[in-house]
Amino acid sequence: MSFRGLNVSEIQEIIDWEQVKSAGYQFAMLLAGHGLGILDQKFLQNASECNRIGLPIGAYWLCRAINTETARQEADGCISAVSSCRLEYPVCYNINQMTISYAAQHGVTVTPSLATQFVQNFCDRIEELGYYPMFCCSRNFLDTYFPPGFSKRYTFWYSCHSSTFDNTDCSMWQYTDQGNVPGISGNVDLDVGFLDFPVMIRSAGFNHLDGSLPPPAGTQNYITYVVQPEDTLIRIAQRYGTTYEALASLNDIPDPDIIYAGQTIRIPETGTFFFRIS
Repeated sequence: MSFRGLNVSEIQEIIDWEQVKSAGYQFAMLLAGHGLGILDQKFLQNASECNRIGLPIGAYWLCRAINTETARQEADGCISAVSSCRLEYPVCYNINQMTISYAAQHGVTVTPSLATQFVQNFCDRIEELGYYPMFCCSRNFLDTYFPPGFSKRYTFWYSCHSSTFDNTDCSMWQYTDQGNVPGISGNVDLDVGFLDFPVMIRSAGFNHLDGSLPPPAGTQNYITYVVQPEDTLIRIAQRYGTTYEALASLNDIPDPDIIYAGQTIRIPETGTFFFRIS
C-alpha cells in the first residue's frame, strides 16, 4: 500500500489545490514554521484550502534548537500554529544540516546525544499535546547522529532523493525535490507514504480528530533555570526543594553528574523553593 504525496512551503507561493488533488495526489505535508514560533507565511492558507477540498494534510517544523528546552518550546510553537487545522497526517520535526549550522552560530556543537534529545523532546511534547509525532532526516544524518533503531522509536520520514527506494525502514519517503505538479509553479518535493495515516491516526485517537481541543501548548508545570558555572544537579535540587533524581528524569539527563554552564533545565513548580533566580 502506498500513497502519493508532496510537501510545500511559502516558497511555492500560490497553489491551486484543486488541481493538485485532481492530479492524483493523496496527501500533503505543509511547512508550519521553524525555530521559536516563526511561522511559514502560507501555512494557514494552504491548510485551509486542503481542509476545504478534503485533501489530507500533515505539518512539519524545521528544527532550530540550541538546547533540549528550545526543542520542546519549538513543539509548543508548532502546535499553536497548527491546532486550528484538521491534520490527518503526522506533525513532523525536520532535523538536518541547517540545524547543525544554526546551533554552531550560537556557540553550540550538536553531538549525536544532543540531536537525539532534540527529537525526543519535540516528539514527546507533540504526543503529550495529543498529536501524532514524526521526524525527518536524510540517511547520512540518521547514521551520523542517531543510535541504531532510533527510526523505530518514532515514525520516520526518510529524505533520500533517488529514483530507486533503498528499503530503509520508514513510513514516508521524500524521493525528489524536482517534481512537477499541476497547480504549482516551480519544483516541488514529492513523497510516497507507506501507511494509511488518516485511518491509523483516527483509530489511535491522535490529532483531536474527534473534535476535542488540545491542551494549551504553552501550559507548563515547571520553571526554567540556566545552569551556572559552579552548579551541580544536587545543589540545584536542594535550592529548589526537589531531588536530583527528579531533575534528571524531567530533563532527560542520563548522568546526573554531568551538566554544563549555560544549559537550560526544567524545575518542577511543586517544590518548596528556598529562593528563585529570576
